Amino acid sequence: MCGIAGVIAFRDSLQSQERIFREMQTAIRRRGPDQKGLYLSEHAALIHTRLAVIDPENGMQPMQCSHDGELYTIVYNGELYNTAELRGRLLTEGMTFDTRADTEVVLKAYVRWGETCLEAFNGIFAFAIWAHHSGRLFLARDRIGVKPLFYHLNDRRLVFGSELKAVLQYPDVPHEIGIDGVSQLLLFGPGRTPGCGVFRGMQELPAAHCAVYSQSEGLQVRRYWDLHAEEHTENFAQTAEHVRYLVTDAIRRQLVSDVPVGTFLSGGLDSSLISSVAAREFAGDGRTLHTFSVDYRDNDKYFQKSKFQPNSDPAYIRQMQDYLQTAHHWTVLDTPALAQALTEAVEARDLPGMVDVDASLLLFCREIREHVTVALSGECADELFGGYPWYRDPQIRAAYGFPWSQSTAYRMQFARPEIREMLEERQDVDREYRETLLRAEKLPGESETESRMREMMRLNLDWFMQTLLDRKDRMSMWSALEVRVPFCDWRIAQYLYNVPWDFKEYRGYEKGLLREAMRDYLPEEILWRKKSPYPKTHNPSYLAAVTELLADRLRDPAAPILKIVRREALEQLLCGEDNVQWYGQLMTRPQTIAYFYQMDVWMERYEVQVKL
Repeated sequence: MCGIAGVIAFRDSLQSQERIFREMQTAIRRRGPDQKGLYLSEHAALIHTRLAVIDPENGMQPMQCSHDGELYTIVYNGELYNTAELRGRLLTEGMTFDTRADTEVVLKAYVRWGETCLEAFNGIFAFAIWAHHSGRLFLARDRIGVKPLFYHLNDRRLVFGSELKAVLQYPDVPHEIGIDGVSQLLLFGPGRTPGCGVFRGMQELPAAHCAVYSQSEGLQVRRYWDLHAEEHTENFAQTAEHVRYLVTDAIRRQLVSDVPVGTFLSGGLDSSLISSVAAREFAGDGRTLHTFSVDYRDNDKYFQKSKFQPNSDPAYIRQMQDYLQTAHHWTVLDTPALAQALTEAVEARDLPGMVDVDASLLLFCREIREHVTVALSGECADELFGGYPWYRDPQIRAAYGFPWSQSTAYRMQFARPEIREMLEERQDVDREYRETLLRAEKLPGESETESRMREMMRLNLDWFMQTLLDRKDRMSMWSALEVRVPFCDWRIAQYLYNVPWDFKEYRGYEKGLLREAMRDYLPEEILWRKKSPYPKTHNPSYLAAVTELLADRLRDPAAPILKIVRREALEQLLCGEDNVQWYGQLMTRPQTIAYFYQMDVWMERYEVQVKL
């Protein structure tokens, strides 16, 4: 993966602003430490930092191509998993290639096919292509939204970048939040409304969207792909075989690399399946797969079984390690490092986030990067195959509102009175929930259950999954580790959108269809293991540590967070009861305390001004 950024300004000359562009480049240097490049003309600046994965010698960017009297320049962040097929098609249509890099395939596919090239891509990406003579910038983001792309637009120019920090480097981009931004932080965080960049005027190109920016028409954004409801005509056996093909094909495609590749391994179904398919592929080439796991010091002592986490991971991880005979690596984290990394995680995400699971992933990825440059991870299987409790529990499933965040009234208590009054009038959460349901395409006459499952999948893909993908991208790229997510293959998403719920819940198990389809890849105990979420610390020292962190910030009477949050509410949180559910089972009282600590750190370090 890489970092991209740029500025297009039709009314001003940019050639005197190279220092600014170098600062934007430095801001995303961690995403691409291997090479850097800058294209600069009077009205366009395209910026790149490269993490070399395919064809390290020849894939430098920005990359250019001339065709039919036009000169095109691309900056690209991503991986195409059907590069070979597309290169073959383009060769038959008269295009030639100088590299093996997928960047050149993306560029020449656009040159040859225009915007319809996106329909042919299977991969994760965000890119910008500048057509010099016509003065048009084309922006695009992958179907699922794995790779980020933020932008800020005013009447003089467009600034874009892989991360908020790059866009914020440009002088006239305000470090401000209005009531929209406050709403995101207090009512949606650590999630974000699709397309929202929290800072005033900041947007994110949504998943499956592209845009054209030109002097004559301004910025035109459109969706180029969506989930569509179709009748499912295959029986269960055919469906299981279809799923098996899609999953194994996605994993195998994503093992292609010119640098070392490994896999995350939690001992759960999803990461174990990916590791098993990868290990077989590696064994066929005489290679040994490297696998990676994270745990917390003394978790064996403090772990408490719950409905959401019925057992801990280490025993299952060791079983998979023995089963696959991988070269396995453990990372064991302790409270001091985890608490300290909360600040670094804010710098990586550019926003307050998922606190300890952000911080732990950041530290974990740093260790993984010592051994490999690319790692495959099991995110997003639960969203597609219906693995979460809110899919399977009829009462939770039927409840109105975002199932992982039934806490709007509780969250509202933290807002200062004048802010709370504005938020209550706006009804942002209710509006966004209802609008998301309307985006769930359905078939006439389908059952109430099937209709609700389509809504649930739409909610999860547009909201919860995006939060997890944000986390994975920022925490991994902070250490220049490229993490690939095979279950985010758009073909899997489209197919699963139409598979009946009773198929997905085969034998009454969460993700029963996936288990049955892949049963010969895993030992029985792993295959039918009950779902367990990303591991977090259960050590009571973590609550003590984050309590002291937030309490220390509040000793400053001018703490930035007090511009939007009531001091009394924070003090009550610090000494209150433990039945807090800020963001599902992932964020209870310790994590909520840590979230407000991150918010205060973020407001200070990013010099955030509140202008309602």
